Amino acid sequence: MAKIYSKKNQLISNMKPKKEVISFLLNYSKALHMIKVADNSFEIIAN
Repeated sequence: MAKIYSKKNQLISNMKPKKEVISFLLNYSKALHMIKVADNSFEIIAN
């Protein structure tokens, strides 16, 4: 089992996200709003 974790993974350097994933994450972050009221904070997704 120790040998599995000590090997370098060759696939990590080849991984690149798709354009659809990047656009989804950017759109989600644009729609997310945080509202802080007293000691509480609320997350609202405006879609």
